[in-house]
Amino acid sequence: MLKNMAMLFGWVFLVVGVLGFVPGITTADGHLLGIFHVNAMHNIVHIVSGLAALYLASKGEEGSQTFFKVFGVIYALVAVLGFFAGDNDILGFISNNMADTWLHVVIAVVALYLGFGTKKEGSVQTA
Repeated sequence: MLKNMAMLFGWVFLVVGVLGFVPGITTADGHLLGIFHVNAMHNIVHIVSGLAALYLASKGEEGSQTFFKVFGVIYALVAVLGFFAGDNDILGFISNNMADTWLHVVIAVVALYLGFGTKKEGSVQTA
């Protein structure tokens, strides 16, 4: 299950990252689907996240679990920074708005659950 979820995350991140560069899907003022504020760096972060997810998913359940642990923590930190930044750039170069921040919260919660709250398939639990 973790491998499939990591692959799903990877493809979604890749598609979203690429779509962030597509005029018409991203508005002239930099809003993906008219909702999420993106810029080139934000899009690149999504593409890198997607590539990392796909790479680690190719390593199996353990790699997938590692992806969710690491990226869950990263996206949680980005969400916290987003609440402080508000509608301003995070760290001065990643665009942000409250829609982005709340989406990052959801991504972090799901990723942290998959990384820390699930067992890899085929693992054996001992008493």
